[in-house]
Amino acid sequence: MRRAVRRRSSATEELEVIAPSKLAINNVSKSFQSASGKVLALDRVSLNVAEAEFVCLVGASGCGKSTLLNIIAGLEKPDSGEVLADGKPVTAPGRERLVMFQEPALFPWLTVFGNVLFGLNLKPNLSRKDRHDVAKYYLELVGLSRFERANIHELSGGMKQRVSLARALAPNPRVLLMDEPFAALDALTREQLYGDIQEIWKARRKTIVFVTHNVREGACLGDRVLLFSPHPGRIQEEFAVELPRPRDINSVDLAAYATRITKALKRIGQAEAVAAE
Repeated sequence: MRRAVRRRSSATEELEVIAPSKLAINNVSKSFQSASGKVLALDRVSLNVAEAEFVCLVGASGCGKSTLLNIIAGLEKPDSGEVLADGKPVTAPGRERLVMFQEPALFPWLTVFGNVLFGLNLKPNLSRKDRHDVAKYYLELVGLSRFERANIHELSGGMKQRVSLARALAPNPRVLLMDEPFAALDALTREQLYGDIQEIWKARRKTIVFVTHNVREGACLGDRVLLFSPHPGRIQEEFAVELPRPRDINSVDLAAYATRITKALKRIGQAEAVAAE
């Protein structure tokens, strides 16, 4: 029997803007065993995310935001419920859904270029030249072309996160999952990255689910901001942010949204405290 020949694709094809995925999270629950007993991290969470939508999950630490992100990524399995990507169940990690974590988690023995190239080396249908062309495109997209030969230890925190972003984007996923990627950065670096990520989202049309505990950050980046209550994690309120892009995190209009969301988050926290008494 003649073996099928894998058709080689080109860098041009790899860099095409592909259709982003839509997500459906249906009644997802997840619990963990701790020293003090069983902890319900997520309780019947349901959420639909449209194609190319930018959704921010906001809540206090320990409210299950990152757990939900890991379940969407396929890194964890729910106890009950399901996650669908374009109607298909998510049961394991996949190249269509890539994660950018709070820590860059870069390979210190590789250069900036080598880190971005890493995921592309797993795509056998690309030639060496095409992989290099794609990696160079994403380094230019995140503003690091001049540093492609630099070692990781030579970079600032913000530059490391740019490398991490380029590495996540290089395989051209349909969904980008971001778990507090800017939390450890200084305010000025974060502000610059807010503008960059909005431009990249506009250029590459990814469905993005972004976890943060920073209300203003969520209002700056998200089409919608979803508020989580802790213990167990549930989606309690939703805010549509109807402001034009690019958004300035210091703008008066954005501050008004952030104030409304903060008040709602405090309300949720107070209700939880009363219920626990």
